[in-house]
Amino acid sequence: MYGFTAFFEPIAKETGWSHTQISIASSLRGLEMGIVAPIMGFLVDRFGPRRLVFCGTLTLGFGLILLSQANSLTMFYGAFVLLALGVSACGSTVLMPAVTSWFRRDIGKAFGIMSCGFGAGGILIPLIVRLINLYQWRTTLIILGLGMWLLGIPLSFLVRNKPEQYGYLPDGETSAEQVSTPKSQDKEVGFKEALKSRNFWHLGIAEAIRMMIVMSVITHVMPYLSSLDISKSRAALVATSIPLLSIIGRLGFGWLGDIFDKRYVMAGAYSLVGIGILAFSYVQTTWFIFPFLILFPLSWGAMVLRGSMLREYFGMTSFGKLLGIVAGITMIGGVMGPFLAGWTYDTLGSYHPIWLVFAGITSISVILMLTLKPHNLEHTADLAQMDRGASQKG
Repeated sequence: MYGFTAFFEPIAKETGWSHTQISIASSLRGLEMGIVAPIMGFLVDRFGPRRLVFCGTLTLGFGLILLSQANSLTMFYGAFVLLALGVSACGSTVLMPAVTSWFRRDIGKAFGIMSCGFGAGGILIPLIVRLINLYQWRTTLIILGLGMWLLGIPLSFLVRNKPEQYGYLPDGETSAEQVSTPKSQDKEVGFKEALKSRNFWHLGIAEAIRMMIVMSVITHVMPYLSSLDISKSRAALVATSIPLLSIIGRLGFGWLGDIFDKRYVMAGAYSLVGIGILAFSYVQTTWFIFPFLILFPLSWGAMVLRGSMLREYFGMTSFGKLLGIVAGITMIGGVMGPFLAGWTYDTLGSYHPIWLVFAGITSISVILMLTLKPHNLEHTADLAQMDRGASQKG
């Protein structure tokens, strides 16, 4: 996800493909993830996460090795289809439902800790750049594919589904504590009812806008900085810093979401996206990158809040399915973003205009969050509407 930016220029230099053509690969990955994510949501509710993570790890390894052999755009895009399938089976759509099964209290903090693994993946970017310099990009992809199998397959067997299957209870409670503890205040909303909720679609659209920007930045950050005559080593350092610094945002916003109204915390995260990408658009030297690196990675805590908001508003019964559908909606933005950024550069010779456009449209996400109904009020309104319908029938 984060390392592809390091391959961008070496692939373009060897193959002669344009930025737009290479960006389409990221868009295809996003398109398939958007299609597959809802399916994964259904499958994880039915079969649990372990089998999906195992199969996803195998698929990712094959996808990376196939990508290393790509000599045509067709094969190049086909490899990204495999990668998207693997990522969908190993990503948040599968892992968040697993975490939800084990935690009732402090779910935002639990999601934040889990999602730090995604941010820690940024550590690999300097290694990828080093390997490309030593062995070229094709051999590097083979090394990454084999590494995925070596590390990922054993780790997949550590994934657990529900604590009750192993003689435990959520939050480490004992049976006596569970009896004496009031039941969770999470409301349970049926799958069909959730799909009719305005809140559900507000969240999905807002996240699609955020993902459009995020995928554009992580795909094009190194080519963009290179276009400004910033050295490859410094560009790689920036690309590494983004996911690593996002760990602070993931933990911080997960913690804040457990304390304050998640709608306002989420609106704050989207505001950081807009301000951060605005700062990114005016980078001329490495000194001006610091405002971007402070603000933009923090906003990635929105991914944590997305899961905890779904849990708070709709409960656990259909959590995996709903998370999968939101992920599918989100990836519509992930498909559009890298392509638009690559097309803008190929057409205008600069990334600056598209960054400004992205900065402006983040205001839509902020408005969507601020106009969300509190989940308890929406539930009350739903009950009132049902009562009115029953009265009319009577």
